[in-house]
Amino acid sequence: MTVEVADRLPSVSLVIPAYNEEERIAACLTAATEQTQPIDEIIVVDNSSTDDTAAIVRRFQREHPDASVRLIAQNARQGVIPTRDAGFDAARGEVIGRIDADSLLAPEWARHVRHRFRDQHIDALTGPVMYYDMPFRRFGLKADDRLRKLLMRLNREYRFVFGSNMALRASAWRDIRDEVCQDEDDLFHEDIDLSIHLAEHHLFVGYEPNMVCGISARRLDARFRDYSDYVQRFRRTYRAHRCNRHLETVPQAVLYMIYPSLHGLRHLRGRHGDQPLCALPERVPVLSGR
Repeated sequence: MTVEVADRLPSVSLVIPAYNEEERIAACLTAATEQTQPIDEIIVVDNSSTDDTAAIVRRFQREHPDASVRLIAQNARQGVIPTRDAGFDAARGEVIGRIDADSLLAPEWARHVRHRFRDQHIDALTGPVMYYDMPFRRFGLKADDRLRKLLMRLNREYRFVFGSNMALRASAWRDIRDEVCQDEDDLFHEDIDLSIHLAEHHLFVGYEPNMVCGISARRLDARFRDYSDYVQRFRRTYRAHRCNRHLETVPQAVLYMIYPSLHGLRHLRGRHGDQPLCALPERVPVLSGR
């Protein structure tokens, strides 16, 4: 396959949906504004938060006037999907990144995203994550990277983006904007749904191992019943779209397999006191291969 490379780097917007994230949003914005290549605009979409999320973002704007941080409100409907969509619609960049409000971007995230999107064959991009509030973070990052590479190889028809660490071309978003499911009953994985619609338009999802984002493992604190409901979203999303059922098998099996040991580690950690939200290590391991 011939790689067509653009003669310039694309502009990048970053969308951060937020609901009651007063404890985490400042750290998220700090990591996003301390990139080796600045992000062109950072959009926090407040979804009717009842805490000080919006006030903290406004204070961050005042304290960092040179950072292109925008705060918009999405109050029409509660949920990640309408909040994400409002941010994507408001973005001005040629490439739109998306992370969660408790995510911490590695310092070279924007540089890697820009350089990969010079490849005109890439319509969307995803990368590995480091669980910053778990032990053995570097090992966890390498394991996550290997798993995502495996899933990319197995699911060639539906290569999925990870909602906590993704980017797509604004043109790709316009192509699927009116088709992504609104999921008002909150049954699906919204990022899997978005990935399926990208595939239906023959839009290519690439994988960049050095597009690293730190995320919280707090979902592992959930009781097994609640965790299982989260895992079953794979099945519900793929089957609602009449996709091949083998697509749901591997991610579900892995998530069920890791729960007992990692849930135990989270519980042990909690007994020794919760650790504050911290930045990623200054030197994130360089991962190779795509």
